Amino acid sequence: MALILKAVENIPLIQKGDDLAELICKNAGDILDNDILVIASTIVSKAAGLTFLEEDIIPGAEAKRIAAINGKDPRFVQAVLDESVDVLTEAPFMLVRNKSGHICINAGIDSSNVGGGRLLKLPDRPDLSAAEIGQAVEKKTGKKISVIITDTNGRAFKNGQTNVAIGLYNIKPIRRWVGEEDLYGKVLEISEEAVVDEIAGAANLIMGEGGDGYPAVIVRGLDFYTNEDVSITDLYRDEEKDLIIRGLLELKR
Repeated sequence: MALILKAVENIPLIQKGDDLAELICKNAGDILDNDILVIASTIVSKAAGLTFLEEDIIPGAEAKRIAAINGKDPRFVQAVLDESVDVLTEAPFMLVRNKSGHICINAGIDSSNVGGGRLLKLPDRPDLSAAEIGQAVEKKTGKKISVIITDTNGRAFKNGQTNVAIGLYNIKPIRRWVGEEDLYGKVLEISEEAVVDEIAGAANLIMGEGGDGYPAVIVRGLDFYTNEDVSITDLYRDEEKDLIIRGLLELKR
């Protein structure tokens, strides 16, 4: 098995309304069956016009209360609340569950690589965004491909950030080894591999984080294509089974 990571070069600065599928196909070279297209959520959100100015936000009482605790601008706090369904921590940072079910700092709102003093939201429906891009690429190339939309996340218990999947098309988020045998014939009972996060992390080695980064990467050599319905939500643990979420919510009471 050989794994190939190939940056899609010459992607311009993305503006609202840009056709990402067209730009990727134009600059990617050959796209093959079973290729996995990994795309940074930043350019997906930019193309969808999901930027805003903090000064346009009017904070409410709850935003002002939280801002007094964590020292953030109340307008920024309100923007985070507007994109959240649950607030797990309020200080020293806001850890929230955003509208798509992704748990992250500040609902994924970011100012990096945006410009103009603007802030950027995560895609509203990342699975749908992945499907739209993937279907457009398939139509243009005639190839069967998968798409992973990613975001950079911190991790509990460890320093440093890594890329994780937040939206999917034509790839199952988890590879289940349950029922398979290990080297010694023992039947595996609980092993589940978060393959889309592993692929996202590998692609980020090529993507980078600074101004010289590549927002789209082709991953080749894996056989994970599926035409079944998939959803990133299959990766999210049920709240009643997640001891960390339950503990954080209990601390807020």
